[in-house]
Amino acid sequence: MKKMDKPHLNIKGATHPGLTGKINEDRFQFVSYEPGGKRKNVASLIVVCDGIGGHHAGDIAAEMGVSLITEKILAGDVRQPLKTLEKAVVESSEAIYQAALDNNNRRGMGATVAIAWVIGDRLYTTNLGDTRIYLFRKNYLVQLSTDHTWVQEAIDAGLIHDTEDVQHANAHVIRRYLGSKLAPKPDFRLWFFDKERYADAIKNQGLRLKPGDILLLCSDGLTDLVTDEEIQQVLEGTSVEGAPGRLIELANQKAGHDNITVVCAQVPKPGGGVFTKRKARRFFLSCLGGLVFVSLLATGIFLGLRWRNQNSQIEETLRPIVTASLTQENSPIPQTWTPTTAVSPTLAQTVGTPRPTITPWPTNTP
Repeated sequence: MKKMDKPHLNIKGATHPGLTGKINEDRFQFVSYEPGGKRKNVASLIVVCDGIGGHHAGDIAAEMGVSLITEKILAGDVRQPLKTLEKAVVESSEAIYQAALDNNNRRGMGATVAIAWVIGDRLYTTNLGDTRIYLFRKNYLVQLSTDHTWVQEAIDAGLIHDTEDVQHANAHVIRRYLGSKLAPKPDFRLWFFDKERYADAIKNQGLRLKPGDILLLCSDGLTDLVTDEEIQQVLEGTSVEGAPGRLIELANQKAGHDNITVVCAQVPKPGGGVFTKRKARRFFLSCLGGLVFVSLLATGIFLGLRWRNQNSQIEETLRPIVTASLTQENSPIPQTWTPTTAVSPTLAQTVGTPRPTITPWPTNTP
C-alpha cells in the first residue's frame, strides 16, 4: 500500500462539538492510496464514527473505531471489498468491546460508523447505527445508507410513520454499533433506485461513480437538525471545500445540541484528476490493441497469399507433359493433304503403333 500525494477524490471534512458544551465524541479519517503500489488500483477510504455511551468513553470508542477500521481495510484485499469491510468492522467491534471489559471506566462504550470505500470509480459502503452516507448527483440527493435505530425499524415494520420519528422517545435508540457484545452485522444495502428490494440494494455495491458526484458522510448531529432538502441546497450552491463548514454552521444555527461531523468527497470533473487520466489510458490501450489486431490481420493475409502462390508454383512444376507424334517414321503425311475432320492421336499411336498411309483425295487408296 502506497499513499498518494494527490488524492483521486477531492475530500474535505470538519467536525464541531456543538453548542451544549459536550465533549466531541465524533471522529473521522480519510486517506487516498495505491493498493500494492499500482496506480490502476487507486482508492480512497472515508470512515466516520460517532461515539455513544456519554461519559462512558464514547470518544475513545470512536477513536478506536476510526483507526482500527482504517488500518484493517488498508491492509485488506481490494479484490474482495465486501469481505474486507465486514472483517474490519467485526474485528474492530470485538477490540472495542474487549477494551471496555478491561476498564470499568469504559464499560458500555461504543460507536456508530459509516464507511465509504472508492476503488477506482467503484463505490462500496457499509454502516452501523445512524451515521449516514449520501450521494449527490446532478442536483439530486439520495441517502444510500439505512439508520439502525428503533424508530427506523418501527417505520420499516409499519408501526409508525416518518412524520412521527423526530419526536419519538426512542428516536436515538441504536440497534447496531461498534463495541456490542455480539458481533454486529455490517449493513451492505446501498439504496439508489426507487422501490428497490433488499437484494437489489445489496447488488448496488460497486456503484460506478461519475465525474461531479459528491459523497457526504455525517453524524446524526447534522441530520437531527438539518433536512435533506437543506443539505441539497448547500451542496448545490457551495464548493466541496466549503460545504462541511457551511453545514455545521447551519446545524449550530438550529441549536447545535450534539456533536456535528461532515465529510464531503467529490469525483473530479472532466478536465482533471485521476478519473480523466484513467480514461485517457484506456483510450490509448484501445488504440494500441486495434493497431496490433490490424497488424496481425495484415500479416495473416500476406502469409496466406504467399502460401497459395508457392502451392501454385509446385503444382505447375509437377503437372505431366505429354507429347504426341502424328507421324510415323518413314511414313510422312503428304503436306498437300488437309483432313476435313480433326484427328486426335492415341497414346498407342504416340509410342509407334503403325497405321495406314492415306493418299490424297479422290483415290483414297491404302
